[in-house]
Amino acid sequence: MKQFLLSVVFLLSAGIPSIAENGHQLWLRMQPNETDVRVACDVSSPTADIAADELRRYWRGTPDISLSLNAQMADDDGFAISRTPNGGLLIQAARDRGLLYGAYHLLRQQETGQPINPTEQHPAFGLRLLNHWDNLDGSIERGYAGRSIFWRNDKREVMSDKQHSSLITPHSSLITPHSSLLQDYARANASIGINGTVLNNVNASPRMLAKEYLDSVRMIADVLRPYGISVFLSVNFASPMTVAVEGVNGGKPLTTADPLDRQVAQWWKAKVDEIYRLIPDFGGFLVKANSEGQPGPGDYKRTHAEGANMLADALLPHKGIVMWRAFVYGYHEGNTDRVMKAAAEFKPLDGQFRKNVIIQIKNGPLDFQPREPYSPLFDQLKQTPMMPELQITQEYLGQSRHLVYHGPMWQEFLSFVTNPMPAIAGVANIGLDDNWCGHHFSQANWYVFGRMAWNPGLSSEQIAREWLQQTFSSDEHFLVPMTWVMQTSHEACVDYMMPLGLHHIFKGDHHYGPEPEGNQPNFPDEWKPVWYHKAGKDGIGFNRSTHGGTGATQQYRAPYNQLFDNIETCPEQYLLWFHHLPWTFRMADGQTLWQNLQRHYRHGVEMVDRYVDTWQQMRPYVDSQRHREVSQRLSHQQENARQWRDHCIGYFRQFAE
Repeated sequence: MKQFLLSVVFLLSAGIPSIAENGHQLWLRMQPNETDVRVACDVSSPTADIAADELRRYWRGTPDISLSLNAQMADDDGFAISRTPNGGLLIQAARDRGLLYGAYHLLRQQETGQPINPTEQHPAFGLRLLNHWDNLDGSIERGYAGRSIFWRNDKREVMSDKQHSSLITPHSSLITPHSSLLQDYARANASIGINGTVLNNVNASPRMLAKEYLDSVRMIADVLRPYGISVFLSVNFASPMTVAVEGVNGGKPLTTADPLDRQVAQWWKAKVDEIYRLIPDFGGFLVKANSEGQPGPGDYKRTHAEGANMLADALLPHKGIVMWRAFVYGYHEGNTDRVMKAAAEFKPLDGQFRKNVIIQIKNGPLDFQPREPYSPLFDQLKQTPMMPELQITQEYLGQSRHLVYHGPMWQEFLSFVTNPMPAIAGVANIGLDDNWCGHHFSQANWYVFGRMAWNPGLSSEQIAREWLQQTFSSDEHFLVPMTWVMQTSHEACVDYMMPLGLHHIFKGDHHYGPEPEGNQPNFPDEWKPVWYHKAGKDGIGFNRSTHGGTGATQQYRAPYNQLFDNIETCPEQYLLWFHHLPWTFRMADGQTLWQNLQRHYRHGVEMVDRYVDTWQQMRPYVDSQRHREVSQRLSHQQENARQWRDHCIGYFRQFAE
């Protein structure tokens, strides 16, 4: 026994992980300090109290820290850190939320070994929120990490302690928030500057606005509020036809959801007033309308502006906002190129929206593909607030089975879209799995979203490195190779899935695995892989140029409209997105298009093979449980990447050779 204890001490002193971890701590694996940290704070609030408590628990630097509100600073979530004459530290902010972010900044610098220098920081986006696609029955659309941390509506389901059974009260089919779990969630978000969350799916159930669910929203809001997080709800535009509101239509549901109908406007005003009585700091609504079968103002021959403005008018007295999604394909007739529809529908409405309406736009014009050019709608709206929507969950990027770090992809997007915007959203990848995200490395995409939402100027490499340091190890023998893995993982995924601008050739509706032959007769054209790659004996690719194509290139601002339109100047990573080219087309390296396509597919698999080997060498720096679980996911990724390579090359060969 004595020898065993000595061995444990030796392992710990050598810095070699000896205790298994399930990943639930995320990047917040800070160890409590052993010194007396004196934290003075001149403001009394739950948020400031959390900031002070975090520093008292985990700060190992100077023993004196002061937190102070400064009305002279910009009225946002920013903070300033400076030295005091006695050698201590002073964190100042205009809001108590800024004090919390300043505290987490100090702790992040400490955990990553960075110098504590005077700094003043302000967020690039005022609202930095997660969009949860959680359903009221506890399932999650495009969720790959277990069931919802917010919702459950099946009393017959028995949940183990491991699945946080204490989330559920024994006498109700709705949730009562489990403070510990939701506090962990809130703390993780606050540590990276996320200040808002949408609690339910954009394909929203009208029942979300029923009183019993709003009571649960109130309880969730009470837990999240001290961490500076406001709650929002996705709403179904036809909710007035399902849910009754006291004092409107005799307390019965309406027979219409026409936004210009007086009773509809009254219904929404009454419902919004009810919500704010429960949750005074409620943030507002997210709306998916007239897309993929969802109801909307178009059902009544009204515009998106008329629909959004009706909701905005109800929210404005409470300072609430409407985030109206621009993902609108599949409703209106017209140009058959799906990537053009958002710009075509919203550009004519520019300037017609209320001041508290923000148009929420996916980073690309299609649907979160492994690689897309940026959405041209960001170039088209001049008088309407916009916000990007990024997808943290890996719907099209391996679904938490593949190690794919999104930082480089988002950095590419943000290099094109630089205009100031009031908000940014990320579709969450969080569920009841012990490690929150299914794959331990999928946590990094939650983390990088928060960091880039605060400061888009941070490099994806810097963020990857600091995440690795906080989550796994600060040993350079670990950091250097694993930063390389993360930084190259997105390009590798593009290579083994859809290189050179190919897109939407996934299998069926689940968006996992290859099906370039997909031509399902019961699907609309804009869901069929063959409609996107258009492979034939004459070549491959979707012609969106002005040379016999759809002209989608002209929705972009100069100089990108000309850059993308010209085969000679179009970046090769977007080539088959914008152009249909013969298999014999000569690429920049002198090889043919077909030779390049094969090379990319093979290179993607070779990279995953290297990731598998690299991770095996990381065993000394990672605890046994997480090392084993990541190894299992990498093995699956390796198998699936080979499937993509073999299936796609085999299919396209019939046309190319």
